[in-house]
Amino acid sequence: MPLACGLLLGAFTAEAHHSISGMYDTRRNVRIEGVVTQWDFINPHAFLTVEAVESGRAQQWRIELDDRGELSEIGMTAQTLRSGDRVIVTGSPSHREANRIYLGRLDRPADGYSFEQVGGRPRLRSTGRR
Repeated sequence: MPLACGLLLGAFTAEAHHSISGMYDTRRNVRIEGVVTQWDFINPHAFLTVEAVESGRAQQWRIELDDRGELSEIGMTAQTLRSGDRVIVTGSPSHREANRIYLGRLDRPADGYSFEQVGGRPRLRSTGRR
């Protein structure tokens, strides 16, 4: 019995770790306009840091993307986003952390680059001019 409980708890913990809805409120969307300060094209998930000014005050937002392998498959690289890029980001807010979201859509108006997360798969809507 203790082994079964341990296995069940381990399976639940693993599912919660990988579940987007477990970490983020997928029923809501947050929209942020700001400037990229950091782009971490890393495993297992890529992260973007954006500085947005709200009510005259700068706020840092940490944005989680899909896994690096899937992003690479659609053409994203470590050079896709750069510090200073102005972006518009929409995504699901974290249940637990302030200023953290899971990316649903990213637009870079300067060149038309557009990315979105559709269900469980990322896709480029437009590759921009870079």
